[in-house]
Amino acid sequence: MTKASSSTIKPEEAAHFGALAADWWDPRGPSAMLHRLNPVRLGYIRAAIDLHFHCDSSLLKPLAGKRALDVGCGAGLLCEPLARLGAGVTGLDAAPENIAAARAHAEPQGLNIDYRHEAIEHFAGRGFDLVTSLEVIEHVDDPQGFVDGLAGTMADDGLMIISTPNRTALSNLMLVELAELTGRIPRGTHHHEQFITPDEMEKMLSEAGLEVINTSGISYNLASGFTLSDNLALNYLITVVKA
Repeated sequence: MTKASSSTIKPEEAAHFGALAADWWDPRGPSAMLHRLNPVRLGYIRAAIDLHFHCDSSLLKPLAGKRALDVGCGAGLLCEPLARLGAGVTGLDAAPENIAAARAHAEPQGLNIDYRHEAIEHFAGRGFDLVTSLEVIEHVDDPQGFVDGLAGTMADDGLMIISTPNRTALSNLMLVELAELTGRIPRGTHHHEQFITPDEMEKMLSEAGLEVINTSGISYNLASGFTLSDNLALNYLITVVKA
């Protein structure tokens, strides 16, 4: 387990994403892939929320009265929908430029989101009902320490959702070689050796006292774009609770 005084933040990764902050909300800009991916992720998250918190799927604000933490929030692509679902939302990011962009986008919409340029290690014991971290763990310095930090922020009956690319030949082809070559993802965004397999992820979660209750793949094809799938080869989402 990582010492509390250390940080899992990789400065070079924070700088890379901070440089994209000004265009984060442009659906045709450098974060276009995240904009296309977001509806699939949100559908998965909403289903997990309804199941875990015993909510009716027709409820507009299933997270009313609950606290949510999004770690590696970027400029708020997930924080804003979580706030609209009724949660009191805190967003953490390693890049101050992203936090500034997130605040600037949320304020005119009247979304009261607590955005902070802080590391996950500082948030132990906060007791969040929902903890999310999407496409982040592959960019940190110490994945196990990062997972330990995530676990430390959860309420005992809380819910966690993580997504990350799998380390396969397909993900290397699609997310590194083709995506960066064609400009769909900015160059230097992904490093295939840092991708994490589902087995590796489950082991880290177990070490942190967490249990995986669902794993779903995210697939991509030209006809339908991103969809949830049984195929974990490209990317996957995991639902986690305390063991």
